[in-house]
Amino acid sequence: MRIKDTLNLGKTKFPMRGNLPNREGEWQKAWEENKLYEQRLKLNEGKPRFDLHDGPPFANGNIHMGHSLNKISKDIIVRYKNMSGFYAPFVPGWDTHGLPIEQQLAKQGVDRKTMDRAEYRELCRKYAMEQIDKQRTDFKRLGVMADWDHPYITLQPKFEAEEIRVFGKMFEKGYIYKGLKPVYWSPSSESTLAEAEVEYHDVKSPAIYVAFQVKDGKGILDNDTYMVIWTTTPWTIPVNVGITVNPKFEYSVIKVAGEDRKFVIGTSQLEKVAEDLEWKDYEVVDTFKGTDFDRMTVKHPLYDKTSLVMNDTYVTAEDGTGLVHNATGFGEDDYNVGKKYGLPVYSPMDDQGRYTKDIPDPNLVGVFYDDANKMITKQLEEKKALLKLSFFTHSYPHDWRTKKPVIYRATTQWFASVDAFRDQILAEIEKANFTPSWGKTRLYNMIKDRGDWVISRQRAWGVPLPIFYAEDGTPIVSKETIEHIAQIFEKEGSNAWYTHTAEELLPAGFKSEHSPNGKFKKETDILDVWFDSGSSHQGVLAARPELHYPADLYLEGSDQYRGWFNSSLITSVAVSGHAPYKSILSQGFVLDDKGHKMSKSLGNVISPNDVIKQMGAEIIRLWVASADTTSDVAVSKGILQQNAESYRKIRNTLRYMLANTSDFDPKTNRVAYSDLRSIDQYMEVVLNKLVKDCLAAYDKYDFTSVYKMVFKFISNELSAFYLDFAKDVLYIEGEDSLPRRAMQTVIYDALVKLTKVMTPILPHTMEEAWGYLKEDEDYVQLSDMPEVETFDNEAELVENWTKFMKFRDDVLKALEEARNDKLIGKSFEACVDVYPTAETKTVFEKLNADMRQILIVSKLNILDGEAPADAKEFETAKLVVKHAEGEVCQRCRMTRKDVGADAKLPTLCGRCAEIVEANFPEEVKEGLED
Repeated sequence: MRIKDTLNLGKTKFPMRGNLPNREGEWQKAWEENKLYEQRLKLNEGKPRFDLHDGPPFANGNIHMGHSLNKISKDIIVRYKNMSGFYAPFVPGWDTHGLPIEQQLAKQGVDRKTMDRAEYRELCRKYAMEQIDKQRTDFKRLGVMADWDHPYITLQPKFEAEEIRVFGKMFEKGYIYKGLKPVYWSPSSESTLAEAEVEYHDVKSPAIYVAFQVKDGKGILDNDTYMVIWTTTPWTIPVNVGITVNPKFEYSVIKVAGEDRKFVIGTSQLEKVAEDLEWKDYEVVDTFKGTDFDRMTVKHPLYDKTSLVMNDTYVTAEDGTGLVHNATGFGEDDYNVGKKYGLPVYSPMDDQGRYTKDIPDPNLVGVFYDDANKMITKQLEEKKALLKLSFFTHSYPHDWRTKKPVIYRATTQWFASVDAFRDQILAEIEKANFTPSWGKTRLYNMIKDRGDWVISRQRAWGVPLPIFYAEDGTPIVSKETIEHIAQIFEKEGSNAWYTHTAEELLPAGFKSEHSPNGKFKKETDILDVWFDSGSSHQGVLAARPELHYPADLYLEGSDQYRGWFNSSLITSVAVSGHAPYKSILSQGFVLDDKGHKMSKSLGNVISPNDVIKQMGAEIIRLWVASADTTSDVAVSKGILQQNAESYRKIRNTLRYMLANTSDFDPKTNRVAYSDLRSIDQYMEVVLNKLVKDCLAAYDKYDFTSVYKMVFKFISNELSAFYLDFAKDVLYIEGEDSLPRRAMQTVIYDALVKLTKVMTPILPHTMEEAWGYLKEDEDYVQLSDMPEVETFDNEAELVENWTKFMKFRDDVLKALEEARNDKLIGKSFEACVDVYPTAETKTVFEKLNADMRQILIVSKLNILDGEAPADAKEFETAKLVVKHAEGEVCQRCRMTRKDVGADAKLPTLCGRCAEIVEANFPEEVKEGLED
């Protein structure tokens, strides 16, 4: 028999390599076939509820790393909640209406303007469903556990019906109205945009100073005086209807050398403007307050028209001249002040951003607004109204889908009045919890400052506005009509709006005093897609029996403060009087490791599917858990490689622990806590604290801390400490000895608890490891999170072992110095003489532990008296490291003087000989081979 055969060398079939790209799919298939999602929920029936409401991603294209961050984060939370005694269903959703799908069809050569509306919408629906199938496959491959067979989709008839009811309730309360006012308009999309659909990019724009001659100066200003404005949109000059000044500002009348006219400029801006216009010699001839100019008139610089001078405090001293040119049809402030002064809303522009025949200059008719800048600037120059033209780069709003500039343009639209119940919305924000906490302030300020919500869109693919028009143009909306339409949509879907006449969509026998002939027309606009997803609290939470409303949590990217968090809040408070969520968790954007946005042109796009093929979904999941998602999250091949290294460390530690507990049966071999050695008890306490801290972190949705704490425990407490010296017990001691079974008890407990705690993050790997444990549940996902235990001697244990660990650090330093001095090689070659301080000596006495074994040296002498001169002084003790005397035992590898003391076993030390004789008596008689 060989000496090797007397060792308890651990064995396991748990592979060193995960082979994740191939194996993960097998586990997912098994979970699906065994209906683990359904089994988990059945186990939790009757328990407290937890609902995380899935914000619907748009159904277009394969998923990206942002999708992965979002869905995996949700999966971690839901898995944790289900394993923590909550009934936590997860119903995934998709947003399916809107411009992106229309754009995709246009790329395929589909022209919506020449097609029957219902047929075109059917093409949109088919495309959306194809994208859902594609994304569902991607999400499932990430290991996300959800009710994938029964998702909610915004094009589902029942969802559309509930959305119509939300609109109806808001209309009934007077929150919906039709009005002509400037809104974000996208000429490239030919539609209005919500604030959430606008993003900002830098553009180069012309900036011009224009002089407006005073026509009626109210006896204060002469007709040779010109009011100077500054604008970055020359194309709005033809539609000018006025100039606005701040009633609180002082204005200077300037006489410039060489000019036969005077100019009015805000006094605080005078120096900067004079420098900009290169006025080297000028004088201030008079000053006035903005109130003095109120209701003066000026001549339009291009046409035979008069413009009104108005007062309003929106005029700032930050840019320009302190005088703002006003176009009521192309600016929100312009509109508001014009309304106050009774000016008409003047907006001679079509849906594609081209001037209409209502513009005074026939040469501009049909010209795209941006192309008109040069023409208008030239005309101003010819009229001697242009004082200066320059160009500058600034941030400008763009359509987030087409990436092309948007304008403010007055059109007749349907609006939801936020002002009507703003205070109620703000009160609901105060009640909700936000992670990070700054989210509350951000959403509060957005609602506090936001204008009314334009909810109509001039597109085809969406839920129709359920409005009829009577013969005299009166809008028809009532409880009766809304419910009738909702019931039709519930059966046929919203395409019914286009396959039925208005009369067929109205309740039988419907009459209105506004339509004496019984004829009605249907609204052609659709609802804003944010109204779609914003209605999901009714279409999903309140509609599905397994869910409840309000949800416990909404989790999305930080851009959703102006998107889904915002629209959901408005509609929920409008129809139910409360927020749709109790808590909001927001995450940052996914960027590359240099802080750049993912872009094909930059070549920094990382596809989740590519990562899965190369590394496995577990590496993406570990990346999600390791990232601080409260701010923007970096991802790169290098970062993922680091996560892969961390994964290998976790996996190999689990493998070592599994191998060394393969002969351990927790039902028969477990050692009671009271019978464990002090060091084993200490490890149980440390393990218990890890569990406690991890559960607390999960409760705060702090996956990063869970990952860091587990990785630190595996690396430091286990690998670098407990498992390191455990070899001297697990391999060397008798198979059924108390020290060995005690350590196996701790290691097995750590395996079970770590596997459970890490299941939400690494479900595939933990499920694989679970198969090698001797637990009752077939799947770790069907088990519960470990309970936090209490130990009577916990405080004393931690105090004493914490002090010992300081002593251990000193010994490790001394061993390293001896190694550098070539006194020893491996630590087992060392003999350490210890001259402890009084406090350290007291700790030794209290611990009553085999410190030699824990320190992994061959000899440890605890000595009294004076330390020799060559002793190294440390905080806890003075230490002398020498090479241990004796020979190396061929079994335990320690250097001992008693090697060969047993003549029958000449290559073994006394301890090993005793163990071998006790456990292998027959083989001993026959002799052992090296």
